[in-house]
Amino acid sequence: VQLVESGGGLVQSGGSLRLSCAASGFTFSSYQMSWYRQTPGKEREFVAAMTTDGGLLNYANSAKGRFTITTDNAKNTVYLEMNNLKPEDTGVYYCSARRGLGQIYWGQGTQVTVSS
Repeated sequence: VQLVESGGGLVQSGGSLRLSCAASGFTFSSYQMSWYRQTPGKEREFVAAMTTDGGLLNYANSAKGRFTITTDNAKNTVYLEMNNLKPEDTGVYYCSARRGLGQIYWGQGTQVTVSS
């Protein structure tokens, strides 16, 4: 299983970014795909999740109304569209994949920095 995130960067407060996570090595359609983020000194926190059949869709309260998670099953890719970014959204964003209650796989992360 391999997950490769991209799309992070530096953006001003109020701006937008679109993160991508390219997945390989597993049957994409059988997994729940999620985004998490982490800042130094803090635990990794949940941002958004969805099953690739669209049956589950969930967001952290901090992400509701501003972030959108989508998947492109043909490309085995999950996206996180982030709008109206705030400085507190700064962190390393990780993509994860999990099938049922099985092992969780993680990508290497992509840095998002929001300046005030």
